[in-house]
Amino acid sequence: MAVKIRLRRMGQKKAPFYRIIVADSKSPRDGRFIEEIGTYDPTQEPSVYKVDEEAAKKWLANGAQPTEVVAKIFKLAGIEK
Repeated sequence: MAVKIRLRRMGQKKAPFYRIIVADSKSPRDGRFIEEIGTYDPTQEPSVYKVDEEAAKKWLANGAQPTEVVAKIFKLAGIEK
């Protein structure tokens, strides 16, 4: 099972809010997931993000691949492999 760390879209039309989740790569964007490890709100200025650093590091150590946007958020939060 290939595991990805990616964004799950929440919120209303034209007001997106994202949760950072760990999910199987085959599951749909807003479908089933394994664990929620943070949030990301691009509508505020500047963008607001919260990440559970411990859980993120655990999943990265276990081989989960972050998407490009999540990798940028991790870099801003100071989380690296």
